[in-house]
Amino acid sequence: MAAIRLLPDQLISQIAAGEVVERPASALKELLENSLDAGSTDINVSLLQGGVKQLRVADNGQGMPFDDLALALTRHATSKIGSLEDLENVASLGFRGEALASIASVSRTYLISRDPNEKHAWRITSDGNYIEAPEPAALDKGTTVEVNDLYFNTPARRKFLKTESTEFGHCEEAFRRVALSRPDVGFMLQHNGRALMRLSVAEPEKRFLEVLGADFAAEALSVDESASDLRFWGMTAKPTFSRHTRDTQYVYVNGRFVRDKLISHAIRQAYQDVMHGDRHPAFVLFLELDPKLVDVNVHPAKTEVRFRDGQAIHRFIFHTLHKALATPSGISNLVMAGQAAINPFARGANVVDGSVGSSFPTFQSQMDLRSNHSSTSFYQTLFGGIQQGLQSQEATSHGNHDEALEAPTIEAQQDFPLGFAVAQIHGVYVLAQNNLGLVVVDMHAAHERIMYEILKNALDRDHVPMQPLLIPVSFQADRLEVATAEDALSNEQGNLRQLGFDIAVLSPTTLAVRAVPVMLQDADAVALARDVLRDLREYGGSRALTERRNEMLGTMACHAAVRANRMLTLPEMNALLRDMEATERSGQCNHGRPTWFQVTMGELDKMFMRGK
Repeated sequence: MAAIRLLPDQLISQIAAGEVVERPASALKELLENSLDAGSTDINVSLLQGGVKQLRVADNGQGMPFDDLALALTRHATSKIGSLEDLENVASLGFRGEALASIASVSRTYLISRDPNEKHAWRITSDGNYIEAPEPAALDKGTTVEVNDLYFNTPARRKFLKTESTEFGHCEEAFRRVALSRPDVGFMLQHNGRALMRLSVAEPEKRFLEVLGADFAAEALSVDESASDLRFWGMTAKPTFSRHTRDTQYVYVNGRFVRDKLISHAIRQAYQDVMHGDRHPAFVLFLELDPKLVDVNVHPAKTEVRFRDGQAIHRFIFHTLHKALATPSGISNLVMAGQAAINPFARGANVVDGSVGSSFPTFQSQMDLRSNHSSTSFYQTLFGGIQQGLQSQEATSHGNHDEALEAPTIEAQQDFPLGFAVAQIHGVYVLAQNNLGLVVVDMHAAHERIMYEILKNALDRDHVPMQPLLIPVSFQADRLEVATAEDALSNEQGNLRQLGFDIAVLSPTTLAVRAVPVMLQDADAVALARDVLRDLREYGGSRALTERRNEMLGTMACHAAVRANRMLTLPEMNALLRDMEATERSGQCNHGRPTWFQVTMGELDKMFMRGK
């Protein structure tokens, strides 16, 4: 067995470099964070061959005096902490004093810096083996770090680097992460002499647009909530902007980009009710809290953190996002669109392309577009009540049909963001007109969300109203269905009754549905009962009402929702629109599909080449 011996400092630094400097992007991240810690307001990044050949970061920050420069490339030398108390309250992005030394140990590094009180700048050089003495240099202000030939002296590690385009892609992503975190700082990115991104100082919303694109900005909701010493803010995209991958997910804790399991779980929980399971949300979110409440000294790359009270953080993030996503569609998508026309980045606004505020076309009141003239009893049964607007239209429709179909005033249109129905297409889509243009509604998806929210609220109150059937409906059942019904009936918690069902066992092969939830009384009782029993059998009674309750309620809501090819009257369509405006998360059905789309007058004009 070999004797124990101390490792040389150079080898120690190279070992540390394997953890801190995984690839050029890792070095870039560390250098950018150092620039931000130095108070820089303008940072320029230049790369050659994906950062492998050269990586250069120049800033206009505070700069280092001559005495500090000699220690800058030395391991465990830092100006950011000096005691355990400092470590427990660290607010800077860097603090370990490892990054520059690790980078210098595996590259040819040049560092030039000028302190404001110095007559000129100083330069220090490392070739991977030793550090030269500082010498005078020319630099107006700030610090410039140039890293050349990364891993030139550790060829085994260099072999693991990927192609130039791949390494540049990682560098660009590291640049994006830092740029998103500090909209108060200007950035520029160059690759192989070509300028790819110039970001001037801007408001956060504008920076998000510049980095993530107009599509994200147009579909994003503003989030800003404070409680005690916590603040959670940023922008999160609507579920309809979901992605196949997690490529547009940015979370920052006190300005530091992190990948935290607790935060990720809280975000997934907030989205689970409005997004399909194999899709991922997009967001840029910032958590601010007292540094004493979070430990950032967890991982060499500083991308992991530990919270002193993780449960409180989880609840705060979940409820903040849950509330933002629960905003009724009429508020989140259309009312704010008017604000966006004035200020596209107003808090809570959504960027909407089109001629907002343009002249508003009137209804074609001479055309009776209703498919039938039946009473509204059908809609009353489906929705459990008709609003005052529907009742007034119903009363008017008994008089003059032309008057019933006259255009609402501009004030009324503004009060009802989803507008007023004008027609139904193939018994599937409702067309409505609002002050922005045309609204297209998938009536089944929209009604399914409404019923789903009603069922959830009823179950939360532990009371789903039950409607006894005048004549019980019996049906042939297999043994598993009968056994499931017997188990549910004998359950002390009364799972079936909690859900609003009364199902009796008539024989070993026959069941009878004697009561169903009030809001589902027009659904197919047998098909509904079979699906509910299947969910109870698959998940178990108690689990179905806790972990899997949303899936089961979604099944029930789907049965209750108005079906395709069901022809609705205009009052029924308008009642659907009003309920959508008042229902949380009504922009998506419970499977994550959109329930409606807005087509602006500007977009319609482009389709027909008006004004050209």
